[in-house]
Amino acid sequence: MKIDQVSDSVYVVAGTNVNWALVSDGSGVTVIDAGYPADSADVLDSVTQIGHQLADIAAVLITHAHLDHIGGVPALVERAGMPVYTGAEEVRHAKREYLQQISPVGMIKQLPTRRGRRWLAHTMRAIYGHIGMTLPTAATGEPATLAALPGGLVAIPSPGHTTGHTAYFMPADGVLFSGDALVTGHPLVEHTGPQVLPTVFNHDEARTRTTAADLAAQPVRLLVPGHGEPLRVEGDALADGLRRAGVSR
Repeated sequence: MKIDQVSDSVYVVAGTNVNWALVSDGSGVTVIDAGYPADSADVLDSVTQIGHQLADIAAVLITHAHLDHIGGVPALVERAGMPVYTGAEEVRHAKREYLQQISPVGMIKQLPTRRGRRWLAHTMRAIYGHIGMTLPTAATGEPATLAALPGGLVAIPSPGHTTGHTAYFMPADGVLFSGDALVTGHPLVEHTGPQVLPTVFNHDEARTRTTAADLAAQPVRLLVPGHGEPLRVEGDALADGLRRAGVSR
C-alpha cells in the first residue's frame, strides 16, 4: 500500500494494482472505492494513517461493483457501519441481480503474455475466497446526500465499463474520481497516460470510449483514476491524451 496526498483534502491509495481514495474535511472522511478483498486490512489502515478513526467515515462511494473496487467494503461496514452509495443502476449490479465482469475465458486469454500472467496471478490471489461477494447495503447516492459528504461530491453517470458505472467530481478542487471509466495505466498495458481499459474489461466498448471523452471535457484539474497514477491536468491535456491513445468523440 502506498498513500499519496494529492491535495489538501484528497489522498490516493495504491493497493493491489488498483487505487482507492480518501477525502477528508478534517472531521470526516469519504472513502471512494475499496480495493480488492485482499486489500481489506490496508483499506482500514489507510484511514487511520491519514489521522482519522474508522468512526469518522461518513460514507463509502463505489464507482462500480467489480471485485477490485468493492473488496474492502464488507470490512468497513462491519467495523464502522457507514452507508454505501453508488449509482442507481449500479446498486443492482452491487447486489448481483446481474454480473458484468471479465469472464474466466477472458482471464485465461491473458496467459500468453508475461504481463497477462503476472496480472492474473495477482488477481487470483487478491480475490481468493471472495468471488461471490455482494454489497447488500448498497444504495443510490442522491445528489443532496453526496453534496453533504466530505468533499461535497457530484455523481457523474459514466456507463460503458459497467452499465451503472459512476464517476465522482469534487467541484471545489476540480478533482475527478473516474474509477475505471478513464484511467492512466494498467498492468496489461505498457503505455501510461489518459486511456480506457483494454476491451476485455469493458461491458460496452463503444459507450466506454464515449464516456471517457465526455469525462475529459469536464473542468478537471486533478484526475484520480481507478488504475494508474493520479494526473494533474492543464487545459485540454485529458482530451489530447485520449486522442493519442486512439480515443475520441
